[in-house]
Amino acid sequence: MAVALAPAGLRGSPWLSFAARRLGRFAVSLWVLVTMAFLMIQLIPGDPVRAALGLTAPVELVNARRAALGLDDPLWLQYVHYLGGLFTGDLGTSMTSGQPVSEVIGDRLPATLQLALPAFAVVIAVAIPLGLLFAVLTRGGRRRGGELAFTSTTVLLAAIPEFLLAVALVAFFAVQLGWFPVAGNADASSFVLPVIALALGPASVLSRIVRVETLSVLGNDFIRTARAKRLPARLVYLRHALPNALTATLTMGGLMLTGMVAGTVLVENVFAWPGLGSTIAQSILQKDYPLVQAIVLVYGIGVLLVNLTVDVLLAVLDPRSTIREN
Repeated sequence: MAVALAPAGLRGSPWLSFAARRLGRFAVSLWVLVTMAFLMIQLIPGDPVRAALGLTAPVELVNARRAALGLDDPLWLQYVHYLGGLFTGDLGTSMTSGQPVSEVIGDRLPATLQLALPAFAVVIAVAIPLGLLFAVLTRGGRRRGGELAFTSTTVLLAAIPEFLLAVALVAFFAVQLGWFPVAGNADASSFVLPVIALALGPASVLSRIVRVETLSVLGNDFIRTARAKRLPARLVYLRHALPNALTATLTMGGLMLTGMVAGTVLVENVFAWPGLGSTIAQSILQKDYPLVQAIVLVYGIGVLLVNLTVDVLLAVLDPRSTIREN
């Protein structure tokens, strides 16, 4: 029987090796995440259904709820049913509302993304130009005062937790000045304070990274060659320096995006934002374990997808990267 062979140009391709490694790691990580999410209810001390319904709940109601959740089945059978539910989109039923968990997530996830994605865009739009500007202004030891002010300010802002910053923004701009709503997402002005609370710290960290990476790139030979050719300064900095400084920036940017999605948990509670962050906080207090389990799974899959996307972008943007090596 003839065996079909891959084209010669694809056999041994670093791109195929890269894709196989990254997809393999993604699959393994996803399986670990799903398994740990499944075991979340199993690892809870005592009876999770009794804990959720309360000590005064009738025994018949507890037994009926345990049967509905499949907790009376053997562990391996519960795991098989759990995996089957994931493939069909059945994430279980909320213990408190009786609503399908997939519907709750479908209702709340867009609100969380409405905060996280604009905040990430603000981080990129502020951090990259700011870091590049201060790298140009302070290269070669110039403007020590400006360097000290930039470093001190960014360190201070990065050290403030998002929820403390959110409380301070509400107290000053919403309560004292009345410029923005205190809570909710009624109109466009409702986005300003929570987006700032999410973006300010990461933008400070990322701008410092951009500055350090740009300073390193500005000392390379190809930058000196570009200057020797008397290229305009904007071409030297934007076309030659900045693209070569974006590798570390992109890596940190992906990590910050996942961190900002998780950071919405506290910020959403400060601003009473109807997203997954406030939902998981409420479900933990109400011991609604199927809902907590599903939201943790959604956050985890988001982190894995962002990391995979960043790896692909790094391989595309940096041909010298070891990511593309066999």
